[in-house]
Amino acid sequence: MSDYVVIAGLSGAGRSQAANDFEDLGWFVIDNLPPTLMSKVSELADAPGSAIDRVALVAGTGHYDSDLLGAIADLRRSAGRVRILFLECSTRELVRRYEQTRRRHPLSTGDTLEDAIEAERSLLEPVRADAAVIIDTTELNVHQLRDRIRGAFGQPEADVGMQTAVRSFGFKHGLPIDADVVFDVRFLPNPHWVDELRPLTGLDPAVRDHVLASDEAQAFVDKISDLFELLVPAYRREGKAYLSIAIGCTGGRHRSVAISEELGRRLEALGTPVSVSHRDIEK
Repeated sequence: MSDYVVIAGLSGAGRSQAANDFEDLGWFVIDNLPPTLMSKVSELADAPGSAIDRVALVAGTGHYDSDLLGAIADLRRSAGRVRILFLECSTRELVRRYEQTRRRHPLSTGDTLEDAIEAERSLLEPVRADAAVIIDTTELNVHQLRDRIRGAFGQPEADVGMQTAVRSFGFKHGLPIDADVVFDVRFLPNPHWVDELRPLTGLDPAVRDHVLASDEAQAFVDKISDLFELLVPAYRREGKAYLSIAIGCTGGRHRSVAISEELGRRLEALGTPVSVSHRDIEK
């Protein structure tokens, strides 16, 4: 039977761009699909002689939102593997995007744009809670969104396992709201206060060595590596498709970057497929 991904999320958060990315990865994509038709698509995709093995369904929004969770439940009863990709975004950024495009929000009823966005956010909360993968597109460009989708859904051989992403960030730029687990490494020595290290990043060997040289850093990485040696198989047994680990320091350029890279290497050594990215490294 075919593998299905339902692309859901807030209007303006990037569902159409995600559809293009899935199409580039070889998925059969249907955009803006009314939820009631999802099970009909599975009948066609799984019919004898069909060559379709991976289907991405972009859920229609607006007055369809309240029907979406029930339609996904129906799809799961009639289809193969079904996962939800939920695209999240801050209200402030969604307002900016709508002002740029001058498009009307599907839930606009004369109230403010912010009210329409928050109403849709509330409607979609049960779908978000059921999502296998949540991506916050607030600060992502189209290339970064493509890379996140490729990491989670791009390799057929990964369909039987769980994709793990390690991401560094800076607390002063805000928490990543799509992270499953967050660690704070601001207790480590800060290269920002070393003149020759300040302009560098955690990707530079000098900064990496400075951060990892402390006993605290080594003990921290050892302990969280042991933790995920326990957790990753448990998550897999529960059917979790995607694990997002966020490592934060003050600005997101030095300590969190070095620790994220080291944790990525440790997890790879345990046989866990990992992608490592750095949200705030250029800020």
